[in-house]
Amino acid sequence: MNLTQAFRELVQIGITLTSEQDLGTLLERILTEARRFTRAEAGTLFLREGDLLRFSVVQNDRLAKELGEEEMRRRLKAEPLHLRELSLAGHVALTGDILNLHDPYMIPPGRPYACDARVDARLSYRTQSILVVPLQDPAHNILGVLELINALDRGRVVPFDSQYESLVRSLASQAAVALRNARLEDLSFKDALTDVYNRRYFTIRMEEEFKRHCRFGEPLSLALMDLDHFKEVNDRLGHRAGDEVLREVAQLLVKHSRSFSIVTRYGGDEFAIILVNTTKAGGLTYAERIRNVIEQNRSAHSPVTASLGIASLPEDATPVDDLVVGPDRALYDAKRLGGNRAAAA
Repeated sequence: MNLTQAFRELVQIGITLTSEQDLGTLLERILTEARRFTRAEAGTLFLREGDLLRFSVVQNDRLAKELGEEEMRRRLKAEPLHLRELSLAGHVALTGDILNLHDPYMIPPGRPYACDARVDARLSYRTQSILVVPLQDPAHNILGVLELINALDRGRVVPFDSQYESLVRSLASQAAVALRNARLEDLSFKDALTDVYNRRYFTIRMEEEFKRHCRFGEPLSLALMDLDHFKEVNDRLGHRAGDEVLREVAQLLVKHSRSFSIVTRYGGDEFAIILVNTTKAGGLTYAERIRNVIEQNRSAHSPVTASLGIASLPEDATPVDDLVVGPDRALYDAKRLGGNRAAAA
């Protein structure tokens, strides 16, 4: 390994990570860069939440080819790991140690960690070498764990070079600082009640996505959603119940939207969803699906329905501000016709 070249790459990766402010994109990039740096076939990034490690990003080149990206992610993302359970990631999260194992299936008895072979068995995959590194900031807080799996050399799996250990620890430390900063930035863009993005973030992302549309010609759709007769919920059951309904609806939107769709609270009981790389027909399909999900959901307080308006680029607008006008008018039409429906501009 050329250490001089490796250090140069490390500096560039650090610059890339610290300039990324979107938390989801940052997490993907941390794992992608770490895998590229170490030539790892696969990897997992865990984030620590109290006594739990949550699967935040999973990547596996071989399984992505065999199963497709979405199915691979669905199968690999498992229940959170508890730090009291005997695991490689849990041990690293608790101790800050690095584990570089040539064969995790051959760990001697009595070690304070163990390899969980259940995921491999479920997917007919074999973890042959693994490098596990803490995401540790300068204050020694461990924010998560990076697992790099199966180093490749000319297409065959080899152990991770021990010289990578200090380099990957440095990369992980830079990643931890970037992660901490992105979390702080993320908080300023989040709606305190629903935990989805706020209107400030919506405005920024609409500008960014409009520029992307102008540059690459990718379709862009916007859905505006308003809860039907929401004022009656507040008047009849109180504002606390109304807040719970808003939180519940926000969770449904996040759950039933693609990972790269941007769910925001636009104001009051109105939500705006930026549908990246989505045609008008796709946006209308999404709106109808969301309308049905909310209608079928059994709310603890009362039946809740929603109306949605859709508009798209390039069909419905030229300036980015006009794209908001289209779904707003369509939403008004949907409400005027009785609500619980989706309409296009």
